[in-house]
Amino acid sequence: MEPYTPHGRSGVRKKNLTLSTKEYNKVTGTIASVRRTRQYLEDGAVEPSNDFVPSLRGSLGRDTEPSFIAETSFVRAPLNSRVVSGSSGPRDRHKGKGRAKDSLDGVPVETQEALILEDILFVLMGIEGTHIVYHPDYSAEDDDPLQGVRYVVSPSLDASLRDLVERILPLATYYTAITAFIEQRSHLDFGLVNHALCAAMRDMLKDYQVLLSQLEHAFATSPQFTLQKLWFYVHPTLHTLSLLYLLITELATADDPSATLSDSESASSDAEEDARNEALGLGGANLKAVLSEINKGSRLGMDGGASGIPVKGGEVLAILHERMQNMSGDPAARALYGVLMRAAGKPYVEMVQLWIRTGRLVDPYEELCIKESKFIDRGTLDVDYTDEYWERRYTLRDGTVPGGSSKRHQTGVPPPRTVGGHLPGGACVPPMLERWKSKMLLAGKYLNVIQECGIEIRRAAADEGEEDLSLQDDKFFKSIDDAYAHANKTLLELLLRDQQLIPRLRSLKRFFFLSQSSFLTHLLDLSHSELRKSAKSASLVKLQSLLDLALNTDIQGEDAMFREDLRVTMASSGLYEWLLKVVSVSGVLGGEEGETADGHVHEETKKEREKEKDDKKQILAIDALTLDYTVKFPLSLVISRKTILRYQLIFRFLLHLKHVEQSLSSMWIEHKTTPWRAPTHPPGAAAPSPADWQTDFQNWRKRVFLLRARMLAFVQQILAFATFEVLEPNWRKLEGKLEAGKVETVDQLLRDHVDFLDTCLKECMLTSSKLLKAYSKLIVTCSTFALYTSSFTKSASQALALAAADAADGDKAMAKRWDFLSKFETNFNHWFKVHLDCVQFYASSENVSLLPLVVRLNTIKSTS
Repeated sequence: MEPYTPHGRSGVRKKNLTLSTKEYNKVTGTIASVRRTRQYLEDGAVEPSNDFVPSLRGSLGRDTEPSFIAETSFVRAPLNSRVVSGSSGPRDRHKGKGRAKDSLDGVPVETQEALILEDILFVLMGIEGTHIVYHPDYSAEDDDPLQGVRYVVSPSLDASLRDLVERILPLATYYTAITAFIEQRSHLDFGLVNHALCAAMRDMLKDYQVLLSQLEHAFATSPQFTLQKLWFYVHPTLHTLSLLYLLITELATADDPSATLSDSESASSDAEEDARNEALGLGGANLKAVLSEINKGSRLGMDGGASGIPVKGGEVLAILHERMQNMSGDPAARALYGVLMRAAGKPYVEMVQLWIRTGRLVDPYEELCIKESKFIDRGTLDVDYTDEYWERRYTLRDGTVPGGSSKRHQTGVPPPRTVGGHLPGGACVPPMLERWKSKMLLAGKYLNVIQECGIEIRRAAADEGEEDLSLQDDKFFKSIDDAYAHANKTLLELLLRDQQLIPRLRSLKRFFFLSQSSFLTHLLDLSHSELRKSAKSASLVKLQSLLDLALNTDIQGEDAMFREDLRVTMASSGLYEWLLKVVSVSGVLGGEEGETADGHVHEETKKEREKEKDDKKQILAIDALTLDYTVKFPLSLVISRKTILRYQLIFRFLLHLKHVEQSLSSMWIEHKTTPWRAPTHPPGAAAPSPADWQTDFQNWRKRVFLLRARMLAFVQQILAFATFEVLEPNWRKLEGKLEAGKVETVDQLLRDHVDFLDTCLKECMLTSSKLLKAYSKLIVTCSTFALYTSSFTKSASQALALAAADAADGDKAMAKRWDFLSKFETNFNHWFKVHLDCVQFYASSENVSLLPLVVRLNTIKSTS
């Protein structure tokens, strides 16, 4: 072993460094003189002189080196020399700094370089040096740790050395800032993506620390190691850490950019606040320390600023992606950010893979772009008229709706950041997943429905290559496509084959659209007396038993399987009043005349409410009668409460037509009786003159016949148009799509089903307020006219009795009859013309499907 080799180190290192004994002694002597000079300065010794250095070097010829005997740990653990022993107490930092700065004035450049080399190695580890100290304005308690520690160099340092040191010092600032970022973002509240990002940064800092260890070793062993060589070795690392520093600065400022503004605003009133706090007994260092911690927590994004959401999840990945795109011209930056993106995106990819493969959403920190509303469960399907279970159980956090719709769910969507414009946290979808977010949502949603049915999801295990997917890997996007196709195919087969969706829809068509509706005619005949009561007085139990009786006698085949799911209910309001209320809602709160018309609107609202109360008391059972249909999950996704409501509207529309048709047909049968057919004068008698009231009575009877025939023709034409021109063709289109397999996705199936019902409602004139108003007036006129059948018959019998008695007061009675009839004729003619004009207008502008109805209505002749 060489005489001056420290214990525990072999001579191989000396051989590798190709140092002679003389050079080796020179290095160790320089280090010893530096250490001893510092000891003298700290103990208050005299200023160093040039004569002192040779005296130290002269002692190197001996076999034992005093510096290494006194400080054996210096070579093995250099940082131990900076640790203050517990017995010596804290060092007077300011006193030591001042003396150290002054001491460099007379120190040779070689010694200054050795001193500053040792100092800068400590500073690069975040430890304050002797000649490189914290900036005077820096405060560890008040300054943001994510800004890094700022250092200044002793002004007495040689200018050439100071220039190099100031180039290297930003590395220490970057290192301290990144270390603080890693420490703070490793908190649980910042989520798995931030944890993975911090782990990747920590690995990079390990390489940085290895580099510092190698530099310290070179400093301790090589006399050729200079400040210039140190700059040469750390220059590439400076660029790397600067890129990391820019990234963490952007992540930190995205949390709450108003934090620095609030700090600066509060700084101006510090003196006044201190005085107030002292007067209230709230002053003191402890309170200030607590407030400082709160301020630091707000700057870290623990309170998330205005939005309350820290930067995490998809937002971190979006910022990383943007930086990678903006720095694409720098290969080193692109490579560095690519490594960080792969590492930070790994937990995100794992959450996505678990969701699209099993239908389970495991997102404890709300980082994924998909969220679950746990309060919405399968139980809501029985009473849900908005399809919340399907549409809002699992949704995208940014509010977008899958299927290319421009509609957004604004409820629960946080506002975007003021800096960058990103949605906060998991609501921010990484740019590379923007095109795939809908498929991701639907793939997991489909599998979740299958799981809710109690069916085990069997999926082949992932390949070894798929276990290491990243957000920028084409295999990852292919896996989303494959998972979406698999989930979609599985759920479609479940609905169409296992759950018998098409037979279910056929039964709905027969029950609600009245195809093969002999059961309804039978039901109306059986429940005639019950349906004449008010809606509150009618017995639902009796009506349900009569419906079961009608179904048992008329329904066969597939419909017999589902008749137990059909039940009678009573609506709370009339059909046309409810539809007019729905289609008249404009959604404008105020508008141009909102300020001046507020009082008028409130008055109208009160009148409408009063009218509704009266209508509820007077509504008949026949006007409120409707059917309901019960299905189980998962068919309740397709045949939901929202679609059942549409079926019920069409059923009530057709039921009312059927009922009015039946009433007018009964009136036609009534018109075959004696009062309507008997002649007004006895056989063989002379015919009455044209001016006689008996002739007038015969004309009156003909006008009643004609009005009844026109009303019946109108009702039959509307009924024929609705069934043969609207419902049947649209149903054939939907059935053809389902049977031919043209429906490729479950969402398309849901959309096609709702579109089919919406089309039927529109073509049946149930979505236009003008058409509804005219049609409702017409149909009410017809039903009211049919209610007066017995009155007309009684009046005709009285006229025949007067004619037989040859009474003279027949003229007055005929005038009353004509007046009563003319009211019906005038009302019917007026609204018939209005309705025909509206139908012609909409047929030529919006709804071409109404053209056949125009032809049908033109066949009904009007009386002049």
